[in-house]
Amino acid sequence: MHISLVLLAAAAASSPAPAQVADKSGYSLANPTPREALRDLSTDRPDKTESPYTVDAGRVQVELDFVNFTRDRDRGSRAQTLSLLPVNFKLGITNSTDLQLLFDPRVRQRVKDRATGRSDSVTGVGDLTLRLKHNLWGNDGGGTALAVMPVVKLPTASNGIGNDAVEFGLIVPLAIAVSDRVGIGLMSEVDLLEQADGSGYAPSFIHSATVSFALGERLGVYSELFAERSTERGARWIVTADAGLTYRLSDDLQLDGGVNLGLTRAADDLQLFVGVSRRF
Repeated sequence: MHISLVLLAAAAASSPAPAQVADKSGYSLANPTPREALRDLSTDRPDKTESPYTVDAGRVQVELDFVNFTRDRDRGSRAQTLSLLPVNFKLGITNSTDLQLLFDPRVRQRVKDRATGRSDSVTGVGDLTLRLKHNLWGNDGGGTALAVMPVVKLPTASNGIGNDAVEFGLIVPLAIAVSDRVGIGLMSEVDLLEQADGSGYAPSFIHSATVSFALGERLGVYSELFAERSTERGARWIVTADAGLTYRLSDDLQLDGGVNLGLTRAADDLQLFVGVSRRF
């Protein structure tokens, strides 16, 4: 069993019973959650560790990068990727479930051969990803929260950007409230990804852990460790150390930014991003 799954099970087993909260089960798309009953704004960004909290029923939440830049050097080449306005649209279906649509409308990839100086670039749209997040407990109170989130990626990317394959995944995020100002997030994920030679699918496992700190009423910071390993032959560990900050402008609006640094050769060397989340 993977270590993060052990941590998830241990935390769940030792967590106290959730505090009593108002019954919100009657809210739906047709009967949206009123403002006075909304939970605190929770986002799946800016860190890679997803949140177990869902968008309230009948509410819409938009999370996006203004700009996302990635750079990587590997075996004589240098690659750069610039994404503009990659977005996650969320819709609260019930008090415990939301539907998410992720799309990258503008991607530019450039690869330069460092020996010859030749550059190749491609510009287009990215893949479309659908996710359904269901909170199992802790959505509206308690020291922990857990969710499950099945994922399907549809091959809508332009030629040269995606791999033209339908791919699947399952994400299990856990949140632990250490105190009013400190929180821990753990995530385990398994994906079925098409192998590079097109011979079939291979499982890929992701584990991450993040620690967040509230520095006052509006400002927050986080640090994170992320690791991914495919079972495909020849695959290498992808490990990054991530950090960033959030700034709450209102109950429904949050700005963020961060940096992800590659710790292994298979990981991108550097990723920088600035974004925003808005609830309606």
